[in-house]
Amino acid sequence: MPAASVIVPHFEDLANLDVCLAALAAQDFTDFEVVVADNGSPSGSAAVAAVIAGRARLIVATERGAGAARNAGVAASTAPILAFTDADCVPARGWLTAGVAALAPADLIGGTMLVSVGDEARMTPAEAFERVFAFDNRTYVERKGFSVTANLFTRRAVFDDVGGFRPHVAEDADWCLRARDAGYRIAYAPGAVVAHPARRTWPELTRKWERLMRESAALHRARGGSMAGWIGRAWLLPVSIVAHLPRIGRSTALHRPRDRLAAAAVMARLRLWRLVVAHRLARS
Repeated sequence: MPAASVIVPHFEDLANLDVCLAALAAQDFTDFEVVVADNGSPSGSAAVAAVIAGRARLIVATERGAGAARNAGVAASTAPILAFTDADCVPARGWLTAGVAALAPADLIGGTMLVSVGDEARMTPAEAFERVFAFDNRTYVERKGFSVTANLFTRRAVFDDVGGFRPHVAEDADWCLRARDAGYRIAYAPGAVVAHPARRTWPELTRKWERLMRESAALHRARGGSMAGWIGRAWLLPVSIVAHLPRIGRSTALHRPRDRLAAAAVMARLRLWRLVVAHRLARS
């Protein structure tokens, strides 16, 4: 039995899966297995298996959704420690070592998320925005009590007690908050580093945020909140535009004035767009 099982959900992202598996093969932690849970990729299991090329065990998750794929991956895994990342992510060489070590005094661990871009010299406005605002996992862990599932560690006994990821909600927040409600402790591990690519275009950003907002509304309802309260928070979005401009100005992730201006423009546009979408979701 290995010490850790890495669970990687996948859907039709073969090039990124190859890069992710190469990063996992280069880990300085050696006692682990990798389970790729494919969610019915159109290219077929044979194509996915060809990319895996013996670096992981492939299973097919018949229920749709990343959460369902993760659940299927956990069910097929064997180790007492579970580590979650995504097929489009690149874990740093010491990711597993740092994450497993951090579990000693805690029950759930979230690690550092880095946002990668296609070309540092030609960053798109969407990439500039994501560099500043995407995947602030330290804040998520230390202030909000959850970690993104692209960089999450726990013990199998905890996962079995809390239960699997649930569909149609913000699955990372939902699962971690359920664990917290059950008395489990979450901590942040800065040395457990995973890189995730930034969204490059406005349509990619809006697709991401429409999904996040739909899942957030469902989670709010599932935890007994009123939609009036959810909409009330949405009306803070225009105010947050001004409040978060200094964050763009101070960010060490951006180095050129044009990138800071682009990030500010995308932030303003996106937050006004989110206010409109929030009202639409509240009526649905």
